Amino acid sequence: MGIGNLLLKDEGIGVHAAHALEGIPSPGDVEFQVVDGGTSPNLLPFVEGVDKLIILDAAKGGGEPGAIYRFSPEAIAMEDEDITSVHQIGLLETLRIMKSLGREPKKVVIVGIEPKEIDYGLELSPELERKIPDITAMVLKEITANP
Repeated sequence: MGIGNLLLKDEGIGVHAAHALEGIPSPGDVEFQVVDGGTSPNLLPFVEGVDKLIILDAAKGGGEPGAIYRFSPEAIAMEDEDITSVHQIGLLETLRIMKSLGREPKKVVIVGIEPKEIDYGLELSPELERKIPDITAMVLKEITANP
């Protein structure tokens, strides 16, 4: 699931990366579905019954633009300010609600990408545009990894 705002340049990296995954054949015998989550924190209708949820989003972790981070929702809750997603509060609340309802995915992985520029515009910065193949390769590897 890619989340982000396509109207704010690099803030939309999660959605851009998710769209890059569309049409790619499922690796091995694993089935996957790409979801454009946009700016909505309401994941429940999209992830009912999935084994693994991989969320793609812009994340400020202090690295170079285009740095790719892999972490769990628990890491966001435990880290004070090290990795901060623009959507972390709505996302964490939704995941917590799903857990309380017994409807959470077996595993949740967040792939965060360090933005360079969050400002009005539809295009990604060149640094993030160049990272899309690396992001999609990481997601495909994550899909086939054991839950």
